[in-house]
Amino acid sequence: MATSGKSAAVSHVGKIRANNQDSGYAGTQLFIVADGMGGHAGGDVASAIALKRIMETDKPFTSANDAEFALKSALSAANSLLAETVFDHPELTGMGTTVSAMLRADGKVAVAHIGDSRIYLLRDGVLKQITADHTFVQRLVDSGRITQEEAAVHPRRSVLMRVLGDIDAAPEIDSTVLDTRPGDRWLLCSDGLSSYVSDDKIEAALKNFPAARAAADRLVKESLDQGAPDNVTVVVVDVDETPSSASEPAVVVGSAALPLTFVGDAARRAVRLPALLLHPLKSTQQEDSHFEPESDEYLDELILEDRRRARNRRVAWLVGISIIAIGIVIAIIAGYRWTQSLYYVGADGPTVAIYRGVQQDIGPISLHSVYEETSVRLTDLPSYTRKTVQDTISASDLEDAKNIIKRLSDAIKK
Repeated sequence: MATSGKSAAVSHVGKIRANNQDSGYAGTQLFIVADGMGGHAGGDVASAIALKRIMETDKPFTSANDAEFALKSALSAANSLLAETVFDHPELTGMGTTVSAMLRADGKVAVAHIGDSRIYLLRDGVLKQITADHTFVQRLVDSGRITQEEAAVHPRRSVLMRVLGDIDAAPEIDSTVLDTRPGDRWLLCSDGLSSYVSDDKIEAALKNFPAARAAADRLVKESLDQGAPDNVTVVVVDVDETPSSASEPAVVVGSAALPLTFVGDAARRAVRLPALLLHPLKSTQQEDSHFEPESDEYLDELILEDRRRARNRRVAWLVGISIIAIGIVIAIIAGYRWTQSLYYVGADGPTVAIYRGVQQDIGPISLHSVYEETSVRLTDLPSYTRKTVQDTISASDLEDAKNIIKRLSDAIKK
């Protein structure tokens, strides 16, 4: 945790990840969150390099438009620097990073954004998302293919369509200039917060904790309470009547706060960024031809792939259910046939009979029936024997059942 005047920056590794691939910055005029990707291929390096390059724009600008141009140019320069780094260190092939940055100038803010980190504005107690996620599911939402609720649980909700990295020399970066006023509270965060903490809880934390540091602490705690499966980085910026002081120290958190190292060990194995975009938590490889950022053909290809997988899952479920149902039917038939191989002797009204099956019923299904009636009458049997017959006498097979009847007949004759 660190603070800088009216702002605060926090970065936490989370409860699952082994290292922090996020970087955050709270300066005098500039505020940044960068979420590295690429796993062991260098996500931490990517976010640190990008953030340190963009930090160079933390200086006063006479107009917000100049600030926007400088900020967007800094992101483009960071993208080139990442490509150069990969050229010098091939073991880092596949690294990339999202960036959400905000630069204050002339009573306004210039915003530059790429990826799925976010910028929010709390104004008059109402939270509004300023940036749009550059993700596969957001494209589906924007095109009307799925709803926002479906996007939240979509299996490809982590697929990024745009990042800074070593695959696109001129990535499309969103930028704009927005008005800001005293009382505004700005939030920059990685998806370690926005993917696991609801907007309602984010809004509540920003409203209920007046100090930037306390609000940032609370937001990180909310993510940790959800298990924090990802790194989480938060930068909170308050706007008031007091101008920012150039003497306020800039604050760097996350991987950018650590020494930059390029370790070419087995852990940093070379993987391709397209595979990481499609499967962020797996380092499986993907052919270059299958990666076409922001193209309709690529989007249609992913949609068709999702449909094929959904169809295959349905077929697999149907086959599995059919196999289970067939197994149950076979077991029932086999069980019934087994019961019909058994015999016992019991009372059938006033006479004694040989029964086939077992002395039980399953609902309306009877598992026994009279196999053979006899002339032996219950009243002719001694009381003890009659009681035994009424309670039924089990037989090992049909021949044994007939022998029991013969013994009963012989007892009567005596």
